[in-house]
Amino acid sequence: MYAVIKTGGKQYRVQAGDLLVVEKLDGEPGSEVAFGEVLMLGEGEAVTVGAPTVDGAVVSGTLLETRKGEKVKIFKKIRRQGYRRTRGHRQTESVVRVTSVSGAGSETKWDGVIDLTPKVILNARARGLGDAAVPFTIPVAKTAAPVAEAAPKKKAAPKKAAAAPEDGEA
Repeated sequence: MYAVIKTGGKQYRVQAGDLLVVEKLDGEPGSEVAFGEVLMLGEGEAVTVGAPTVDGAVVSGTLLETRKGEKVKIFKKIRRQGYRRTRGHRQTESVVRVTSVSGAGSETKWDGVIDLTPKVILNARARGLGDAAVPFTIPVAKTAAPVAEAAPKKKAAPKKAAAAPEDGEA
């Protein structure tokens, strides 16, 4: 069973188990999200089209993470005038795992396991860097080994006094 939902001003075709990247949604990682604006339901040849939405149809999922998307560069130039401006932007986006699609008297559920590991850590693992390469992770408090105090530094040897000038020499 699949559904067409509307969120963030865009439409998405989803089914149970899909990984969906949408405009930023409120909530913490691991919280449940329900999309009530279902425009169409389909199962095989049977298709239910809403006017404008299908009554009683709900697509639910789990919020995996909220992150910044790909970088977009905005470059403006007017030729022969010395005018060049570069700006950038990264839109925030949410990653949702669709867990169930229900409506029109039937329901489809996804029976997989939800993993809340962020994409940054997965990318670091793929490059062979491990979790230690991710700068924003909070390290686990470790018991510090006792630090031995350093021995005091040796004093410098006194400088030799400059020879006094003898009489007659300038």
